[in-house]
Amino acid sequence: MKHVGSAVRDYTLSSNSVDGQIVAIGVTTWGIIHNRHGLVHSEGRFPAHYYLDEQGQGRLSCLDVNHSHFLLVDDGTQGHYGVEIDVRGRLEKLISEQPLGNKESGVKIPVVCVVLDGGPGTLNTIYNSMMNSTPCVILEGSGRLADVIAHVAGLPLLKVTLALIHRLLKRFFAEEYESFSEIKIIEWTKKIQDIVRMPQLLTVFCIDEEKNSDLDVAILQAFLKASRSSVSVGKQKRERQLELAVAWNRVDIAESEIFTEESHWKSSDLHQAMFSALVGHKSEFVRLLLENGVCIRQFLHHQDTLHELYTHLPSCLFLRKLAKRAPRGTKIALNHVSDEVRHLLGSFTQSLYVPASPCQRVAKPNDDICLTVPAKGHSVELPCFEEKRAPDTVWDPGRDLFLWSVLQNKRELAEITWEQCSDCMAAALAASKILKKLAEEGGDNGEETESMRELAKHYEKRAIGVFSECHSNDEQRAQKLLTRVSPSWGGATCLRLALEADDKSFIAHSGVQALLTQIWYGEIAVDNPQWKLLLCMVFFPLIYTGFLKSHVRPLNCWTRLMGLFTCPQVKFYWNIASYFGFLCLFAVVLMTDFQPSPSWKEFLLYVWLISLVCEEVRQLFNDSDGFGLQKKAKMYIKDLWNILDVLSIMLFIIGLACRLQASGTVFYVGKVILCIDFIIFCLRLMAIFTISRTLGPKIIIVRKMMMDLFFFMFLLSIWVVAYGVAKQGILIQNEERLNWIFRGAVYEPYLIIFGNIPASIDNTQFTMDSCSVNGTDPLKPKCPVLNDDNIPVFPEWLTIIMLCVYLLFANILLLNLLIAIFNYTFTEVQDNTDTIWKFQRYELIKEYHSRPALPPPFILLSHLYLLIIHVLLRRPTDKHRHFKDEELLSWESFMKDNYLSSLRQDKSQSVEHRIQDTVEKLLQLCLSREVVESLAFSRNSSDLQSLLFSACAVKSTESDPSESTGHEPEEEKTHHFYARQHYYPDSAVKRFPVPEEKVPWEVPALDLLYKRMCRRNSNQKVYSVVGGLPPLLSSNLQSTRNPRGRGALKGLGPNHILDPVITSCTKYNLQGPAQPGAPLPKRLETRDFWCSALFQVYKGYVDDSRNTDNAWVETTVITVHFDRRSLLTGDGGEVGRFFFLPFSYAVSLSLN
Repeated sequence: MKHVGSAVRDYTLSSNSVDGQIVAIGVTTWGIIHNRHGLVHSEGRFPAHYYLDEQGQGRLSCLDVNHSHFLLVDDGTQGHYGVEIDVRGRLEKLISEQPLGNKESGVKIPVVCVVLDGGPGTLNTIYNSMMNSTPCVILEGSGRLADVIAHVAGLPLLKVTLALIHRLLKRFFAEEYESFSEIKIIEWTKKIQDIVRMPQLLTVFCIDEEKNSDLDVAILQAFLKASRSSVSVGKQKRERQLELAVAWNRVDIAESEIFTEESHWKSSDLHQAMFSALVGHKSEFVRLLLENGVCIRQFLHHQDTLHELYTHLPSCLFLRKLAKRAPRGTKIALNHVSDEVRHLLGSFTQSLYVPASPCQRVAKPNDDICLTVPAKGHSVELPCFEEKRAPDTVWDPGRDLFLWSVLQNKRELAEITWEQCSDCMAAALAASKILKKLAEEGGDNGEETESMRELAKHYEKRAIGVFSECHSNDEQRAQKLLTRVSPSWGGATCLRLALEADDKSFIAHSGVQALLTQIWYGEIAVDNPQWKLLLCMVFFPLIYTGFLKSHVRPLNCWTRLMGLFTCPQVKFYWNIASYFGFLCLFAVVLMTDFQPSPSWKEFLLYVWLISLVCEEVRQLFNDSDGFGLQKKAKMYIKDLWNILDVLSIMLFIIGLACRLQASGTVFYVGKVILCIDFIIFCLRLMAIFTISRTLGPKIIIVRKMMMDLFFFMFLLSIWVVAYGVAKQGILIQNEERLNWIFRGAVYEPYLIIFGNIPASIDNTQFTMDSCSVNGTDPLKPKCPVLNDDNIPVFPEWLTIIMLCVYLLFANILLLNLLIAIFNYTFTEVQDNTDTIWKFQRYELIKEYHSRPALPPPFILLSHLYLLIIHVLLRRPTDKHRHFKDEELLSWESFMKDNYLSSLRQDKSQSVEHRIQDTVEKLLQLCLSREVVESLAFSRNSSDLQSLLFSACAVKSTESDPSESTGHEPEEEKTHHFYARQHYYPDSAVKRFPVPEEKVPWEVPALDLLYKRMCRRNSNQKVYSVVGGLPPLLSSNLQSTRNPRGRGALKGLGPNHILDPVITSCTKYNLQGPAQPGAPLPKRLETRDFWCSALFQVYKGYVDDSRNTDNAWVETTVITVHFDRRSLLTGDGGEVGRFFFLPFSYAVSLSLN
């Protein structure tokens, strides 16, 4: 009890959580407790108050303060230990019979007895526990009784003799051995023999600090051995073993002892273990269960299973967000999960889960789901059990399990479930998007958000790896995977998921860029030179001569022309030319033709600008991806070039409004605004260079440096204002003109940085002509404070020192800091500019892919056409259709397996893995060498015997004889096992403990223990009658302490019974061996038996637990063999019960 309390205390101190507080119940005797009377209260008290006094306890014991509860057993005695053993044994048996968790599973609460050290009372505890079928774990090396049992655990029963127990007790109990009486040692020997007789309940664990042995492994092995020997049905037995292994999280034990080659598991048998492993986040067990037959489709067939998984989510960021979404007082439902997941993925996706009846749920095929199937130009809807179902919603159990793992940020579990996804590349990209969004909304949540970002990068790499494998195998199929709509992920494509997740490395992949290049060239071949394309843009009839290669089939005139002018690259070139023409016209109007009355050039400029405004409006409202207006507006504003577009248009409208005014001042203000607007339009011209592989990355660097410059200017402004205000206050007395205050406090200090040193800080360059004495001249600054001689009175030494310090920090320190920042930004961005440029290239290609073919200002015609088609005629826009492509996804899954196998191969060939394998082999070699050297250098025979005993004990813990599948030699026959049980059945009468070696007649008995011995037999021989009572059949069993009389039997002397063994031919219905308790056909009870053979097998004494000194059981065993089929058939009535036994096994017979 003390050791258990210490373990509970250590766990409590090392654990930060109070949720997992251990309930430790101590069972002890009331009469041996020191200060026990303090626990008694007249009115009752809970919890009771106990005074701990270990110094004055004497022979009594104090309660351990680390236990939470105590069960005190009182039999009226005082100072007698071990009174509680029987009560504790029955309590343990009752607990072990209670169901664990679900009552229908048949799994009971596991109970184990762990023996550490111990004395004679501990032997009684072990004996009672094992008699109640409770497994025991003996800690070898802990001392005393534990070492005694550990040394005999691996020996044959006949070698566990009284002399051996004497030697072991003397060795391990030392001085305490002298106080043991002979009769007690005999009783202990008998109990130890009975313990050794039950190896299925006995496990020996060797305590060795040098070896990494785990006690929990030994406890689990004890449970498994006990469950294998239990009388439960095979299925329940295996499920109990598996539940124990899952609870212990011992994958190695489950793999070696449960999932053997002989075991055959159904998927339904493993569902409970799968659920426990998932909820407990035991990823290795999940992998093991999947490898041994768990079908995810069957596991998640009922939607309640997925709902239960979400209700068992641990405390995480997603659970907190889910709790906010669910109304107060309501349970979390799958529609709440669907809404939150759609928020994380993006509004362009469809809901993954919708409230639907079971008949409305659509099962997803192994590879893909087909929502509409094109058949001869028509779309055929697939009905679901004659009822409508929610469109764009599929049931994908692999996706559901992977999504559940990702949302709680469990990397190992998510990796295993990702391997089960059919649409693995889309799943990896969706996980990257979800995790990045969760990390972004998690804020400063420290390690959790950082781990989410790392996991998002991991799945981006997984997507890149799978796509690389696909692209190296078949480029065309790989590109189809990028643009394929995935119903499992809300109708999104892999390309869209990668863009929304900001997975730049995936977009920068050569296969993705090849697809973008193909889209960029449209129907024109990629290998056409640029000069040919530009020449055909001007002289388009050249395309009919084969001057320009094209992919258009058939090659008619209209398709060639449309293929040229709808090419995104051609659109881009025409828009560049149009934009240059707009800027030239704008510059001409501002510099040469800006009159009070607008000219035709200015009117043309206004029309051109209107076409640009209409195109921006079209881009804003064109929602082909289904984002929604709000989401589309946010995405539009996030783009820097769109901000410049809006700003330039707004300034142009303001300048135009001022320009149309009659007032000359307002007219000029309008021109100024338009001139500033021209600068912004010119800056917008830089967007055309983003497509260039050379200049595109440089624009990214410029944008990054502009952000650095903004923060640097904030730091520089502190020094500028500090020096400027101080200088202005020292030199100028009460300046009232605001413009000159700003010039003196901000403008002049800023110019000093660039070398413009003012002349007013000292007298060497100061002149009165450069300033105004009283500040009356608006074009001159106010003069410094002067004396009577018109000489400045300010201290030159102070102003010069201030200027030197300012130049030191501003020119040297801050400007060099700015250079260092620019250098760092350039170095950092330069490594990733190619990736960033490739990522941003997509947006430009997408813009011109959806842009009308005509450039501004002719684009107004295209806008007018779109207005008529979509607004007036209300024709819907073309949307993505879902096509069945099971072969494509099967190929993707195959490529994923190749990718994962290559990863495992690389890992196995890595240096770290080789070092680990070498270390394990060295450890095994050292361990075997240590055993050999121990045997070789043991001079003493007793040491050799002890070492061999230890080896036998270790062997017994590692391999259970009951587990062996081969034929092993039978155990030596023992005498009177049941007739020598400690207690007579259904009574408190104790038998005399007769050791195993004292049972046969050939062994001489001790006169001290046995009064007389007499031979007698029955059936064929005559037994003698002494004192009116017949003696017991065997020798050495009679004693005054043994039960006398007939006991539970019907008469004195032999009680005869008949045991028939019924067999049949294997070609008929009754084939042996049959199941115990099977119903015997009624015709066997009501008619004469027609049998072909009737033999007497055995006649004589039966080892029965009800035998006494004067009454025993004798039987006659006969075999009845049937060979007629007609007599074996019946109506299956419950008249009798029978079973068949093979004669190749030894059968212990007893009276029923």
